[in-house]
Amino acid sequence: MDGKPAIAGSHVLDGRITRNATCRVLRDSKEIAQSRIEALKRFKDDVREVTHGYDCGITLADFSDFHEGDILEAFTMEQQNA
Repeated sequence: MDGKPAIAGSHVLDGRITRNATCRVLRDSKEIAQSRIEALKRFKDDVREVTHGYDCGITLADFSDFHEGDILEAFTMEQQNA
């Protein structure tokens, strides 16, 4: 690898992915990593979110070993006051 971060070429199947989300990486139905999204791109442009039906590139902060067929699940945690 030449020092550049790995970019997962992705297609959003459901919902939306936001740049401030955390992402879990699933391989063969097992979680192999969890990291925050460091960069989210459509074509060459940085974007804040990508909605279902669109392609994007995702770079994670602490993970770069993407394999074809990996599933990325993005989520955000929100504090609720009872």
